[in-house]
Amino acid sequence: MYDLIVIGGGVNGTGIARDAAMRGYRTLLVEKRDFAAGSSGANSGMIHGGVRYLRHDRHVTELACIDSGYIQKIAPHLLFRIPFLFPLRAVDPAKPSVRERLYRYAVEVYLGIYDRYQPLKAGKESVILSPEEAYELEPNLARDLVGAVSFDEWGIDPFRLCVANARSAKAHGADLLTYAKVVAFTRGEGGRVTGIVVRDEASGRELRYEGRAVMNAGGPWAPKVAALAGIELKLRPGKGVHLTLDRRVSNYGVICEAADGREVFVIPHEQTAIIGTTDDDFYGDPDDLRVKEDEVKYLWQAAERSLPAVAHARILRAWAGVRPTVWEYGKTEDALSREHEIHDHAEQGAAGFLSLVGGKLASFRIMSEEAVDAVERVLGEDHRACTTHLEALPGGEALPDPALLAKEARIPESTAARLVYRHGREAERICELVRADPRLVAPVCRCEQVIAAELVWSIRKEEGRRLLDLRRRTRLAMGPCQGTDCAAQAAAILAREAGLSVSEYHKELYDLLQVRWKGNRAVLDGDGLAQEELSRGLHLASGALGNASMRPGESAPAFGAFRDAALGRGSEPAASTALGATRRGRAPE
Repeated sequence: MYDLIVIGGGVNGTGIARDAAMRGYRTLLVEKRDFAAGSSGANSGMIHGGVRYLRHDRHVTELACIDSGYIQKIAPHLLFRIPFLFPLRAVDPAKPSVRERLYRYAVEVYLGIYDRYQPLKAGKESVILSPEEAYELEPNLARDLVGAVSFDEWGIDPFRLCVANARSAKAHGADLLTYAKVVAFTRGEGGRVTGIVVRDEASGRELRYEGRAVMNAGGPWAPKVAALAGIELKLRPGKGVHLTLDRRVSNYGVICEAADGREVFVIPHEQTAIIGTTDDDFYGDPDDLRVKEDEVKYLWQAAERSLPAVAHARILRAWAGVRPTVWEYGKTEDALSREHEIHDHAEQGAAGFLSLVGGKLASFRIMSEEAVDAVERVLGEDHRACTTHLEALPGGEALPDPALLAKEARIPESTAARLVYRHGREAERICELVRADPRLVAPVCRCEQVIAAELVWSIRKEEGRRLLDLRRRTRLAMGPCQGTDCAAQAAAILAREAGLSVSEYHKELYDLLQVRWKGNRAVLDGDGLAQEELSRGLHLASGALGNASMRPGESAPAFGAFRDAALGRGSEPAASTALGATRRGRAPE
């Protein structure tokens, strides 16, 4: 019997599970796929104050800035500063109109108000820039400026944030259950929700778990979850589309104006750049979310108009998420509040069942705190203090010196720096794997500086069960090569660690290619189309994915064998492959 069952492995679900476990409650976290596989992994990747929300809901901005400050303290390795430029344009920069001069003044005042919240998140105050100063900072800005304003935000890897929350919850006694879909609720006297029934993806078996309270943190799937209990839960879902470029086109975030007057941005994010985001009502199924060509063109037009240098970059992929926005009728999408709500469904005949909806990534921690407070009231428990803002997430205890780590592990300093960014202090433990087995120093994904040891660590310590899980943990196949050079190698490492058969190995690889195709199909053109053909030909044709002649139960080859065979280097993998030479079709020693 659990005190609390949490449904949903996004940032809210993992945050709630962590908070509840840290307060000493017996907690189970259930996710139908992997952590951050839904909306939490499809946002803009910013722990920001929400300057745009200052117009409609100052409380949201304040909470986000407060929580941003806390998140920087508990996960200092995961955050990076993003300085923004807000270009102020004119049809004729030499003679700006009265309206254009008033707009400039309004922007300066507006960001001046935002400065009041910057200290809460260790941000720098806004600075008013002349056109010459703006061009000096970013020479690629369109040459129609009458000025610009700079302000400050923070970026983060949302996948790793969710994994860190889940691991912290587990360290405090919570149980984690991924790839398990909730299919029903169990009910007790008076209709009280007493537990859940889940279907395990791998076995197809249905399992029952009892809980004193159940929290629905399903994000845009929350109405589907609530419907299983006979509850109507209304949201105003919003679709947000982003584009990822193959390079940084600027070291500054640039605010751009779209054709309809809405604001979008181009931001540097880790090794790439992101253009985003659309904000449109979504009436479809969040399990069938697709990016349309006109959405891509909408974003591209806005970005190129303000930052023409994007024309020299290649779009790697388009991706979308659904915001679980609180229901409100009569407002345009971008005017909707990012406030959150906690619903106790006792009045609807489902005592013990609660739902958390709304909110934003930057305020997940305080939302989780409020959710667990609500659970305590439902359980009739005395309040226990929340300490999620005081205790570091895994890896956040200290930051190793990348130069020293590189020297000790004999890896490039750039690789060490990426390890420290993704894993913080635990980068030292990953390098211990290298010292124990030097073969694990081999680079797998050169775009994102992923070595074999990091994948092994993610499989053994971070609940990485699928190749797609490893992609989320390490950014494998997210860089310019899009998996062409690394996917097969990574699949072989997973096969070795998990004891997969050849057919299972191929399925993992094929599933990754399908996800890549989903992100590519709306943006394929020119060189991107050529790369997609190369990638699919390499893996599907040369790799013989789905070959019926594969014998069930065969183990996958060591990584490198697939690539070497595909590149015509013979049927035997090179003796220097990182996990050792193998005979074709036999497991590595």
